[in-house]
Amino acid sequence: MRLLKVLVVLILAAVIGLVGYAYFGDMQPVRSEVRSPIAGAPAAPAAGTETE
Repeated sequence: MRLLKVLVVLILAAVIGLVGYAYFGDMQPVRSEVRSPIAGAPAAPAAGTETE
């Protein structure tokens, strides 16, 4: 019975910690622009240039 109480307290502490981290943790994603060519696609002309 004593082991069960300890297990319940540990699980409760873990849940409270997880909720606290979700609310107060820095969970913003790191954003960066990624460009990669598509295989087999023709190259697009540069913006502002005309081809005739």
